Amino acid sequence: MKQSRLMSLIEAIANVAVGYGVAVLTQILIFPMFGLHTTLSQNLKMGAMFTVVSIARSFALRRLFEAIGVRQTNSSSPWKKGRR
Repeated sequence: MKQSRLMSLIEAIANVAVGYGVAVLTQILIFPMFGLHTTLSQNLKMGAMFTVVSIARSFALRRLFEAIGVRQTNSSSPWKKGRR
């Protein structure tokens, strides 16, 4: 079944939202090990910037792979869905 663009975007946002908390927590724990000392506010802002980039990356990759899958399904490729 083909995934719509809207569902691709929702999946990408959900994926990144879950990762956002992990990323901020990781920054708080790891940055001091490298001599980087930031406030919670700075970590949240950096996390937000990385999140926007991650959403765009995830969405673009999902659409690319969806396009590849559709193209292969419509061709006589040995990689066609259902063939092994």
